[in-house]
This record gives sequence, structure tokens and C-alpha cells, in this order.
Amino acid sequence: MFIGKVVGTVVSTIKDPKVTELKLQVVAELDEAGLPRGKYVVAADTVGAGHGDLVLFAQGSSARQTVLTDGRPIDAAIMAVIDSWDVEGRLVYQKEGLEALGLDPAEV
Repeated sequence: MFIGKVVGTVVSTIKDPKVTELKLQVVAELDEAGLPRGKYVVAADTVGAGHGDLVLFAQGSSARQTVLTDGRPIDAAIMAVIDSWDVEGRLVYQKEGLEALGLDPAEV
């Protein structure tokens, strides 16, 4: 899986019937410091991610292993919305509002 940021949406009125129900998002791949790598993918959104959300996404055959993407011509899929992440004990990202939900970011 890869870490990315939802930066846009793809709208297509004419498409293969197998992808009709899927929302397609533009995801910018991020590095371990949370900085853009300059690579973008169009990913099927299986979790309801929104613009600006940091997400985990898979590519290739792994992207076709969700309930929504199984058997569909998908090359990338958003699998999760990230609440927080750290690298070697250093917090890289924390989604706003974790404390308001009663969650401890260190335990998420």
C-alpha cells in the first residue's frame, strides 16, 4: 500500500458498466515525510474519502481485492482514510479532531 492525498475527482459520464458505481479520485502519492512525490493516480474510492484526506491506496491486483472492486477493471483503490501516522517515533500526520472523538492519537 501507498500513502497519498486526495487532490481531485474524476467525472466521466461515459464509462465501462463495471465501474459505473465507483467514485474516482485523483490521489497524489506522498513520501515518508508527507511530501508530494510528483506522481498522481486515479483510484476507485472504496471508503468515502474526501478532498484533502490522506489515504492508504493499493495498486495492481491488490486494488481489486475489495468488495467494491472485485472483478472490475481497476488499477488503484483507496482502502483507508488515515487518522495519524508516525515514522520512527516522529509524528508525521494527525487528522484534526481525534481528541474530540475521545481518541488518543498515540493509540490510533
